[in-house]
Amino acid sequence: MPKMKAAIFVEAGRIVLDEKPIPDIGPLDALVRLTTTTICGTDVHILKGEYPVAKGLTIGHEPVGIIEKLGSAVAGFKEGQRVIAGAITPSFTSNACMCGCASQDGAGTKHGFKAMGGWRFGNTIDGAQAEYIRVPDATANLSPVPDGLTDEQVLMCPDIMSTGFSGAENGSIRIGDTVVVFALGPIGLCAVAGAKLLGATTIIGVDTVPARLAVAKKLGCDHVVDFKAGDPVEQIMAITDGRGVDVAIEALGTQQTFESALRSLRPGGTLSSLGVYSTDLKIPLAAFSAGLGDNKIVTSLCPGGKERMRRLMGVVASGRIDLTPLVTHRFKLDDIEAAYDLFSHQRDGVLKVAITP
Repeated sequence: MPKMKAAIFVEAGRIVLDEKPIPDIGPLDALVRLTTTTICGTDVHILKGEYPVAKGLTIGHEPVGIIEKLGSAVAGFKEGQRVIAGAITPSFTSNACMCGCASQDGAGTKHGFKAMGGWRFGNTIDGAQAEYIRVPDATANLSPVPDGLTDEQVLMCPDIMSTGFSGAENGSIRIGDTVVVFALGPIGLCAVAGAKLLGATTIIGVDTVPARLAVAKKLGCDHVVDFKAGDPVEQIMAITDGRGVDVAIEALGTQQTFESALRSLRPGGTLSSLGVYSTDLKIPLAAFSAGLGDNKIVTSLCPGGKERMRRLMGVVASGRIDLTPLVTHRFKLDDIEAAYDLFSHQRDGVLKVAITP
């Protein structure tokens, strides 16, 4: 059986490059030869054992590549075509999908809903940090890359851009809103860009890494807050003249950032949470206004499917956003263990790494 190289989860603390069979495909699937992928913060949660996956699973959920083989029932695509697939690959047949919750796809379950069910790559099936990937329900999940766009221009679309934008979208940002984004990693930076596109006119970014604060300004932040320079909530309240923000986007997944986001809201404001949490959260009573403050707390798992990908690549092609500066380091697949070491320890100003064959 033909073999390929893949980054495989062995145990908590160990993701290694090894060989495994090139995936077989069924009638609804496509086999894609990867040309570029990347490492996500969620992959680091998996590496650390904070998010459980099966031993032997290929990690990764951000594929850019070329169709190698199509299943007999896949329509609208051809072999040799450049494509991406979203990190979320719903079946689009379940009850959840049919009521607009495709990310919570419960295909095959009794009631048709499953929390995070649309996230399959690197979670419940083999993922993208490999030479090949099987894309399920390919007609619905593959999206052609427009001519003229490079791999790195669309590399953020499968997850980082989609997730960051969903934080802004689910926050229901309106023209003229004041928005704060806590944690300016790649997802938080994309949330900044999404907030600007949706019409926010005052955007505040919270972090402490100078390079991230600088990129945030380029992507749309009007103010940046260094949380090491003082209480970030106090700084936000000073910027807003004590009013608070309309929307707070939490893009890290810790008690501290969640609580600060809640405390920074005006009454009736919305906390849009994008973080992956690994411990229970506590809601502070005062910030929650005893449950009577008309605040909303919403969570997001980014949308998937080819239409979502088409729209995001359309934003890139239009020139309204350039996310290529987020790619700060480049590695070959053979060196992916070194890439994990760099990325997981956040050394050398890393934001995103591009992994190529």
